[in-house]
Amino acid sequence: MKRICFLFNHDQTHQLAHSLPIALALAARGDHQIVLAYVKDAIRDEIVRQAGPALLARVELVKLGLKRGGSQFLAGALERLVPATKLLVYRDNLDFFASFDAVVVSEKTTLLLKSRYGLNDLKLIHTRHGAGDRAIGFNRESAGFDLVLVSGPKIRDRLMAEAGLKPEQIALVGYPKFDLCADNRFADSFPTPERPTVLYNPHPSPKLSSWFKHGAAVIEAFRQQDRYNLIFAPHVMLFERKWVVTLDPPSLARVTPPGPEVRADPRIHIDTGSAASSDMSYTNRADIYLGDVSSQVYEFLRTPRPCLFLNSHGVAWQDDPNYLHWRAGPVLHNADGLLDAIDAAVARHSDYAPIQQALIDATFSLSDRPSAERAADAIGAFLEGTPSLG
Repeated sequence: MKRICFLFNHDQTHQLAHSLPIALALAARGDHQIVLAYVKDAIRDEIVRQAGPALLARVELVKLGLKRGGSQFLAGALERLVPATKLLVYRDNLDFFASFDAVVVSEKTTLLLKSRYGLNDLKLIHTRHGAGDRAIGFNRESAGFDLVLVSGPKIRDRLMAEAGLKPEQIALVGYPKFDLCADNRFADSFPTPERPTVLYNPHPSPKLSSWFKHGAAVIEAFRQQDRYNLIFAPHVMLFERKWVVTLDPPSLARVTPPGPEVRADPRIHIDTGSAASSDMSYTNRADIYLGDVSSQVYEFLRTPRPCLFLNSHGVAWQDDPNYLHWRAGPVLHNADGLLDAIDAAVARHSDYAPIQQALIDATFSLSDRPSAERAADAIGAFLEGTPSLG
């Protein structure tokens, strides 16, 4: 029996659904000791909500904190700008992490356990989070993991070509988030619910997002019309802090959420960070997707529907694999004439439907067997030294 830690070390809950279903699938089998480690109480609350009492009884929940001298001071001084607590948690809990055979995570900072703190015998397993096209998902850091679980051939092939992963480091498992979230749907209260609903889902990075240059114009366009309902549900990290700081690409910008006059508009639903922002409630409810580089477009396209993208930074995107998803709909350079552009995208959706289906087939390798079970198989086979399923 192996000891396996599923680590949830993030400010928000948006990465939870990419690894929790796998943890629950392994726990249900009873072959290994499964520990769910978290840092923030909001994460624990979401674990409890998603898992249910029967499966929770099969796992151990552990809260991690800052223990070493100076950690609390550093976190307090830096947290408003950067996720200092998230980084210091590794240093302050090395004995805890060293007690496991494997740690399963959805993000990459956990590589510090090997690269900085020398836990070389610990197996690190990456579930990734989302199935998007951004370059950061395929950088050389990915090769630092002992096993990477991928959703489809698109991800596998880029990891091998760009990050240098070997075939034995990769397992093709599908998309466990679908097991947990595919039936979620926002129960709206729009006064005219029969109108088509647009989901505006901008990314947080100032150098990639449409929000900083065109977000206000997008919101105002919907305030001045009576054809569509709007769900404004950006990436949950956009308004997590007063300043957005990203390392890849390097960027810094102050953010201000929509004001009370927008929130008072019954045709516009605003969610700047609840669980619904990332549990597919909105991607399942919306009829039309408007965004930039968020991987949520692929969750939306599980059922092909009209999409539009805002190229707010003048990117030459046509042959760039980091913008592969922009082939799924018209690409706009600003918000001028936005509503007419949405009308046109709806009317011309049949032109894009075959492209959308091809993108989905490349992104998600799905089968009759739940993705979480396939991922659990892959982890078990890896830890037991049997051939990989990838």
